[in-house]
Amino acid sequence: MPEDDYVWLPKASILTFEEIGRLAGVFAALGAGKVRLTGGEPLLRQDLPELVRRLSGTKGVTDLALTTNGLLLADRVAELKAAGLKRATVSLDTLKADRFEALTRSTRHADVLTGISAARAALGALKINTVVIRGVNDDELIALVENARSVNGEIRFIEYMDVGGASRWSPDRVVSRREILSTLARQYGSIVPIEEAGSSAPAERFALEDGTTFGIISSTTAPFCSSCDRSRLTADGMWYLCLYASGGIDLRAPLRRGASPEELRALIAAGWGARADRGAEDRVALGDRRAFVPVQDVLKKDPHLEMHTRGG
Repeated sequence: MPEDDYVWLPKASILTFEEIGRLAGVFAALGAGKVRLTGGEPLLRQDLPELVRRLSGTKGVTDLALTTNGLLLADRVAELKAAGLKRATVSLDTLKADRFEALTRSTRHADVLTGISAARAALGALKINTVVIRGVNDDELIALVENARSVNGEIRFIEYMDVGGASRWSPDRVVSRREILSTLARQYGSIVPIEEAGSSAPAERFALEDGTTFGIISSTTAPFCSSCDRSRLTADGMWYLCLYASGGIDLRAPLRRGASPEELRALIAAGWGARADRGAEDRVALGDRRAFVPVQDVLKKDPHLEMHTRGG
């Protein structure tokens, strides 16, 4: 969870399901057919199965996934699957309830584990995202791999990223891809990279000797900007071409002015065609001088700068 001092969006500014569906259709017509609902926490959105049903029926949408903290998943996943959800990713940074409470300010660790089990039952398999933070959970890597294996999940270790001020990021807290692999190799022996031709997924995938697979997202120490093909639409209609972008393109305004699908396609195509974002690479170049956004100042003026508003 971010710190207490951040801004909630007024309800009137949030895109309706119809608006989200219209924009998804425009993106799909341009070839962006993979849709992921994330947050924040998407399961807090009232009537979410209705949105899933709308998106799954949108022409050109070829894949529909959800990333969630898992707290509400057990009660919702069956209905979401029936509505058309294909895949789920659950965020789980620790297997220890006390650490979970310190990270999330919630005592509902058991509910996340129950949600993971429910997702396995409903969807057959799932992914589990773990942000690795030195001195916080870097001693749990082996246990987390074993837990993922037990629930037919593929864990993805994520290097601690420096987006936003509410995460209290600092470079000494980053556990690198190299360190993660070294820790796992000491336990499991040989680790083999999985070659996936044509994949633009952010995670590098690896296999243990027994066939267990896992991924590492190393955007802090080894950015993949040159192959990134993802963009992000916030709940209030701002379109970001990079997770680190300081500015986005407002799609809500033209949508509510009555822009036609052709006008929206032109706007999106022009924005994507002019994309020059290399946010993660720029941060690596800065080294320890990389930017830190102060909670008390800039975030009050523009909460979009926080990762939790744009799906990070």
